[in-house]
Amino acid sequence: MPFSVFAPLRDLDFPFRDWCSAPSVISLSTQGGNLPAVASVTVLLVGLTGGIGSGKSTVADLLRAKGAVIVDADEVARVVVEPGEPAFEALVDRFGTGILDAHGRLDRSALAAQAFADDDGRKALGDITWPAIGEEFERQIRVAPPDAIVVCDIPLLVESKAASARPYKSVIVVEAPIDLRLARLEQRGVPRDDAERRMAAQATDDERREVATHLVDNGADLEHLARQVDAIWDELEVLRDRAPAVEAGAEAVPE
Repeated sequence: MPFSVFAPLRDLDFPFRDWCSAPSVISLSTQGGNLPAVASVTVLLVGLTGGIGSGKSTVADLLRAKGAVIVDADEVARVVVEPGEPAFEALVDRFGTGILDAHGRLDRSALAAQAFADDDGRKALGDITWPAIGEEFERQIRVAPPDAIVVCDIPLLVESKAASARPYKSVIVVEAPIDLRLARLEQRGVPRDDAERRMAAQATDDERREVATHLVDNGADLEHLARQVDAIWDELEVLRDRAPAVEAGAEAVPE
């Protein structure tokens, strides 16, 4: 049975993927520069990335089932703009109540229309959200059990210098054939031309392979995928048990 039947993917190419176009994704991801460093931790930090449609989130789910603590860049970006959060209030102050839906929650399409209308709006969006994302990302790492294997699920790990500079002890890159990735995205309702644009805006397979400690082939069924994750998990446990405490000098920017 094909993988896509087992695990429909989340079409994640960026924490703000619902807000803006693919070129804007890359532009905004470079704005998270001068943020506090992640505190020293004793956990084993692992990076997880892959192109849109690769099924990276399913690998994250398998790792979670093995006992990993998953810090998901997409989920972090959503949490920090929930009603009542400081970043939510700052966005409303800057862009007005027109960015809210009928229930008083953030309407990402409305926000994107305003924030990406000009350079000032784009900068304001980055200035408001990136510090909040960085702080929450760091907090989730900090509260993990001291002997945890913490997997940072980051769609644009390669594209972002800040994200790729974090001191991972291992980086897992998930791959799948382009035709299969496109088919998965179409199953999720993403038009093929839109999916191709998103892929073109991301790093290439070769660029991701350059940072990979582990390459995961997600072009077959779930059993094939799970066997690879099992083997990687065994290696991560060995690495965790012999690794010293991490001095995390990289910036807490998930993207």
